[in-house]
Amino acid sequence: MQNKFTILLINGPNLNLLGSREKKIYGNISLSDLIKNLKIYAKKYHIKINHVQSNAEHILIDAIHNAKKIIDYIIINAAAFTHTSIALRDALLAIQIPFIEVHISNIYARENFRSHSWISDISNGVICGLGIDSYKWALKTAIKRLYKKIN
Repeated sequence: MQNKFTILLINGPNLNLLGSREKKIYGNISLSDLIKNLKIYAKKYHIKINHVQSNAEHILIDAIHNAKKIIDYIIINAAAFTHTSIALRDALLAIQIPFIEVHISNIYARENFRSHSWISDISNGVICGLGIDSYKWALKTAIKRLYKKIN
């Protein structure tokens, strides 16, 4: 069966180091293994996942701009850009694709500057503090919402 929907998964700076950085906070699964597992899960529901990870803000913005008319939902872990990037916020507002904000750690239990997100108020939900499972919950929710849209 052909894919019914496409989800764009965006990972921001330093997430390429998953599995090797601050394991007490971020766990020991690599980004490539995380993406592989999410794609396997999504395939059961005829969902295609496109993934982009970058340490460069402009690459993430370009990915968001290019999503218009080809992506049905976005899951984004903007990482440190969550707390600094008005440009990512503006890009997400411009394309009007629903999205869920994800964080591996509990951003509210860390340094004060991490408790403010420039994208939370425009998101369809925020999942944080559940480790790598945050991604799976976001994916499950996105799938449920996409299928509700067509039923």
